[in-house]
Amino acid sequence: MSGQGVMRTARLAIAALALGGWSLPAAAADATQFKAAYEAAVAANREAGALKDQWTTTAAALKEAEAAAAAGKYDEAVRLAQQAEALAKASIVQAKEQNEAWRAAVIR
Repeated sequence: MSGQGVMRTARLAIAALALGGWSLPAAAADATQFKAAYEAAVAANREAGALKDQWTTTAAALKEAEAAAAAGKYDEAVRLAQQAEALAKASIVQAKEQNEAWRAAVIR
């Protein structure tokens, strides 16, 4: 990937993280909210895997979310699950972008 491509991907990841809906609910999160956030993150990560572009940072965030939930820290667990979902979505964007960039560079 070119330097410009790396920078664009980094900007996409930052944008995804910033817009990833990390706001916590007014009341403390509970196990149900964690489960919903975690399932959304796993689904996005599964889609990234189908595109062969899963990021290791996504897997790490999912593990941290599980650990926080196991410790009963649901606010943190929800935040980490939302972070994992944003990372997975950014990796999906990257995969699609790279697929198009390859075509543009090779097929003329």
